[in-house]
Amino acid sequence: MEASAAKPKRGPETEDRYRAPALDKGLDILELLSEQPRGLTRGEIVKAMGRGPSEIYRMLERLVARDYVSRSAEGDRYALTMKLFMLGHRHPPVRRLVARALPLMDEFAREAMQSCHLVVPDRSASIVVAQATCPGNWEFGIRVGTPIDLFGTGSGRTLLAFRDPHPSGHAAIEWQSDAIRAKLSAIEDELDECRTLGYRIGASRQIRGVDDISVPILSESYAIAVLTCPYIQRIDGKEQPEATYVLALLKDIAGRLSLS
Repeated sequence: MEASAAKPKRGPETEDRYRAPALDKGLDILELLSEQPRGLTRGEIVKAMGRGPSEIYRMLERLVARDYVSRSAEGDRYALTMKLFMLGHRHPPVRRLVARALPLMDEFAREAMQSCHLVVPDRSASIVVAQATCPGNWEFGIRVGTPIDLFGTGSGRTLLAFRDPHPSGHAAIEWQSDAIRAKLSAIEDELDECRTLGYRIGASRQIRGVDDISVPILSESYAIAVLTCPYIQRIDGKEQPEATYVLALLKDIAGRLSLS
């Protein structure tokens, strides 16, 4: 099972070059509310941002009017709507990949008797964009829309093993940081093994008793996504496919989704 990732940091050079205070203010509010599942009052938002009440009020009203933020019935608490999530899923490449992957993932879940999820890279992090649950009266999975850490999860490390070594734009700045270079160096042997094998199997770094089986979906030799099954071994004596068979199923799906 894979836990939430820390929010990617913006590069200081990008922040300082072209400033748009009103836009920054709105984005700051959205990022603040994204970390608050129960929302915040206007006073709490003002305090957290260190800005004047009137400017925060005007920005909140615009975000409410555009349906990025909702106001509670009592009118004193603000929370994110699903609009950002829906906009993200309108991104054509992701939408096409999910549309192709979901039927295959559902078929996998039925045959493997395990859940699986699809993860795509998002700068120096990644996000779950699709999930399939196994049939029966129990399941174990991860919610769509969950951000996950690249370094602390099986999906993330598989993305790292097959990442494009020549990122562009803002990603290039992030990947050149000393902190990320040090983290990559510390796990380079594991990433080399993953590249050699073409997949990764390892104990979950969050949940005891779960083995993450991850296979990359490739464009040429770089990962555009990763399929992961959080494999659970039953102890009640009921038959289930072995991990090797589950891996073979995932590899077949990844091969059908990969771009030559």
